[in-house]
Amino acid sequence: MELEHLRAVERAVACIEAHRGGRLDLDAIARAAGYSKFHLHRLFGEATGMTVHAYASRRRLTEAARALVETQRPVADIAREAGYDSQQTFSAAFAALYKAPPARFRAGGAFYPLQLPLELGGPAAGRDGSPAGAADGRAGWEAGTGPWEARAATPADVPAWMDLMRLAVDGFPWLDERRHGAWLRDAVARGRALVACGAGSAALAGAAAFDPARARIDVLAVHPRQRRGGGPARALVAAVQAALPGRDLAIATYRAGDRADTGYRRDLAALGFEEAGLGTELGYPVQWFLLRAEPKDGSGSGRRSIL
Repeated sequence: MELEHLRAVERAVACIEAHRGGRLDLDAIARAAGYSKFHLHRLFGEATGMTVHAYASRRRLTEAARALVETQRPVADIAREAGYDSQQTFSAAFAALYKAPPARFRAGGAFYPLQLPLELGGPAAGRDGSPAGAADGRAGWEAGTGPWEARAATPADVPAWMDLMRLAVDGFPWLDERRHGAWLRDAVARGRALVACGAGSAALAGAAAFDPARARIDVLAVHPRQRRGGGPARALVAAVQAALPGRDLAIATYRAGDRADTGYRRDLAALGFEEAGLGTELGYPVQWFLLRAEPKDGSGSGRRSIL
């Protein structure tokens, strides 16, 4: 994505953040971005993997959820601040994404974000904590052409991994950063965590963690700017396949029809995963997807490569 197009999306995001209350005004957002509504929709989708409306709605409901848990303000006031004309409309929208009406969510006392503010200025920092730049291959990273390299994560990758999870939080309901950080450090120590970078770049474009005993991928996170291309995800899944040859790989995602899904079912299908059974993870209704290993043939290959 060209730098000016990325800056336009950043201006749109800033406008949405500054006007979370009240009716969503696409004309005002387009003016702030400096592009027509048609071109803004195209650029926004390319940069974030979601529509302008989906991002704005998720941000409003996230801050509403925070207010429900962290304050005692009336639900009607929170609904108005989130831009809803009535408490009934707000409650329906909230329950569709959070799987609980506002009162029950408040009573549970646990907040998690649907969407955090997007910061698209650059990829997550690399092993040394420095931001990516032209000298370390950022040009290739932005082009989305790779080649993508998956490698074992190290303790030095943990801060950048957590930054990436905040950008990709729309794919991880009930994400608790403190618990995830502790879990991640254990996964890194056990050699079960992987990161994807562009060739010659230290910047993280994706991350994955897997459970060898159950042949499942517990985390598959990709920077929003790389979701549509799919390159980092392919490299990471291929690395898990190589670590677990001849085994079907399972991963949990949203169920069909879940309005909280910003395209993760579609992304998994593009990687070759197939729909499987339903389940619940961390109290959230999910569907399992499987990437099936092919029977061993004369070449000795026991898995289907997605590359």
